[in-house]
Amino acid sequence: QVQLVESGGGLVQAGGSLRLSCAASGRFLSINDMGWYRQAPGKQRELVASITRGGSTNYADSVKGRFTISRDNAKSTVYLQMNSLKPEDTAVYYCNADFRFLYRLGENFYWGQGTQVTVSS
Repeated sequence: QVQLVESGGGLVQAGGSLRLSCAASGRFLSINDMGWYRQAPGKQRELVASITRGGSTNYADSVKGRFTISRDNAKSTVYLQMNSLKPEDTAVYYCNADFRFLYRLGENFYWGQGTQVTVSS
């Protein structure tokens, strides 16, 4: 009933920038926490950044000062602005959101399909 679709990934040189977007669609009451995760080959998925509905943010130490997460609640969209990219940022980036439904209590987390970010040396 709901979907998360990421966009904005691609190939960029070290030191460059990308902005990822994740748009939610479907039938839901609201979205609470949203976040960006990434998974590199041979590694586990890790949290990159998260943001509450009210705008409070949290970042992994490895991206703090370089990445900025934001959201537009009217558009049900979360963004990840990535600056000063490094080769070690190369991964598939996944959007995650906690949907709230009118007739269901509690948390309902969904994942996007992922978008590839590749940073060349």
